[in-house]
Amino acid sequence: MSVTPTNLKLKKDEKLSIDWSDGTHSEFTIAKLRKFCPCASCKDLREQMGKSRLTVLPPGTTSGPVIVEKAEMVGNYAIRLTWSDGHATGIYSFTYLRELHQ
Repeated sequence: MSVTPTNLKLKKDEKLSIDWSDGTHSEFTIAKLRKFCPCASCKDLREQMGKSRLTVLPPGTTSGPVIVEKAEMVGNYAIRLTWSDGHATGIYSFTYLRELHQ
């Protein structure tokens, strides 16, 4: 049996809170969600940064605090966040969010 969210609460400049069907509660700072964006380009960037301290960051990744401008459900399995830095390709599956909780 999979664990699913029973309640999602987003404070766009602070955190995403999730209550799970097994009674667990998760809170993710906006900074952590942006840092761990699951899209392919962000995954590649994290890998590059892990290999070299001289990685050149793409435009918009170092301009101060980033907030969520828009959030939308993707089916019954994920949430898509649109960021103030213009990034909007990351789809945060509930499975991925649960993994980030641990």
